[in-house]
Amino acid sequence: MNTNQMKQFSFEKLNVWKKSRILSALIYKITKTFPEDEKFGLTSQMKRSAVSISSNIAEGTGRTSGKDKARFTEIAFSSALELLNQLILSYDLEFISEENYKNTREYISEITAMLDGVHKSQLKKT
Repeated sequence: MNTNQMKQFSFEKLNVWKKSRILSALIYKITKTFPEDEKFGLTSQMKRSAVSISSNIAEGTGRTSGKDKARFTEIAFSSALELLNQLILSYDLEFISEENYKNTREYISEITAMLDGVHKSQLKKT
C-alpha cells in the first residue's frame, strides 16, 4: 500500500502530535551522546518521557468523551514536564551543551503551551 493511500488518523493531523514526534527524535539524538553508564538511567527515562507525550496524544484521540480526551492530554503534559526536569538534570550534569539545552527547552515549552490549549478546548466540550 502506498503511504499516500494509507488511512490517516485524527491525531496525525494535530500539530502538537507532529511536534512531539520531532521532539522524540531530537531526544533520541541528544541522548546518543550521553555516557554509556547512563544508558539505563537518564537516557532511558528521557526517551520514555518523550515517547509518552505523542503516545498519550494519540491514545486520547481514540476516546469518546471530552473528559477522557482531556485526561490523556494531562498525561502528555505531565510527561513533557518530566522530560523538562530530565533535560535540566542532563544540563546540570554537563551531558548536553547549553545550545541543545536551550533549543530543546524551548521546544518543550512550545509543546506544553499547545497541550494547554488543547486541554482547555477538551474541557469545554464536557
